[in-house]
Amino acid sequence: MRLAVLKERRAGEARVAATPDTVKKLIGLGLSVAVEAGAGLTAAISDEEFAAAGAQITPDAATALNGAEILFAVQAPEPEIRTQVAPGTLLVCTMNTFGNPELVPALAAAKIDAVAMEMMPRITRAQSMDVLSSQANLSGYRALIEAAGAFARGFPMMMTAAGTVPPARVLVIGAGVAGLQAIATARRLGGIVSGTDVRPAAKEEIRSLGATYIGVDDEESAKQTGPYAGQMSEEFRKKQADLMATTVAKNDIIVCTALVQGRKAPVIVTSEMVAAMRAGSIIIDLAADSGGNCADTVPGETITTANGVTIIGHRNWPSRIAVAASQLYARNLLTFITTFWDKDAKAPKLTETDDIIKGVLLTKGGQIVHPNFIPAAA
Repeated sequence: MRLAVLKERRAGEARVAATPDTVKKLIGLGLSVAVEAGAGLTAAISDEEFAAAGAQITPDAATALNGAEILFAVQAPEPEIRTQVAPGTLLVCTMNTFGNPELVPALAAAKIDAVAMEMMPRITRAQSMDVLSSQANLSGYRALIEAAGAFARGFPMMMTAAGTVPPARVLVIGAGVAGLQAIATARRLGGIVSGTDVRPAAKEEIRSLGATYIGVDDEESAKQTGPYAGQMSEEFRKKQADLMATTVAKNDIIVCTALVQGRKAPVIVTSEMVAAMRAGSIIIDLAADSGGNCADTVPGETITTANGVTIIGHRNWPSRIAVAASQLYARNLLTFITTFWDKDAKAPKLTETDDIIKGVLLTKGGQIVHPNFIPAAA
């Protein structure tokens, strides 16, 4: 059985879906692996390294896909590439299904069996396949590195003969995987760090990293128990806005990481809050791909407001640390295929009653099989 790995074609995507290490292990399963020339260059992996691991290097996507029954990718291939994918091929990648509602029907029409890795259920046995966690962890780290680079006042407290440089004050909004890594990194850099989240469980996680917890504690927030925050009422958002209005102005760096799965990111930092910050302050918006937690964020751009606040709204934060992100992402995909590998048939066996497969399998045999995407009966 042949597995193909292509060069990512979306603008700004620097990751790759396999590494020489995972190629060796895929070949160990009984697969042959074809890698399109140049697929790993932006992640610091040469064609020679892939070839040394046992991969066949092909000159283009069509050659890599010729005879392939499995396709690993970082993002869902563009339509011009999908036309070259044979019916029945198993596509394993992140799909952005909620952001591209036309994709799932198109995959079904092309008879591509599609697995959306970003829909991996948050259960213990799926942790090593959880691409959202592995990539968010690196995004949180990268966010603080970029914040430190953009902040012109210095991060830790520095006592010199010429005077004392005060430490940066950092507020992290959202204490999921990315937020907790941002908090930990800000602490390592020497900042005074606080964090906020609508989920009560996050309070102790924030404090365990040495940061100060800031939040609205009421009956509504007490019901937030999942890995993602749910939609909150207008009353709660008013309480949160009042708290944020006083808190944001006191901080030098704001890191926004709050997401609601399948929905536009909630606006937590308003234009009025930005206007109250002092010149030279930094806002890092990891939620930019979903619209942003800051009202003034321009997705994909870095801007400076009239009062001198820099807002960094890069898209695809994991791609900004592509070498490490590719290593972890490729390992997630390897673990997935290994977990569902039939050693006797030397092929993947995706049992649709399995909790993991129920969560990630979108299409099979030309049909939409995921309940979230099956069209409603007329």
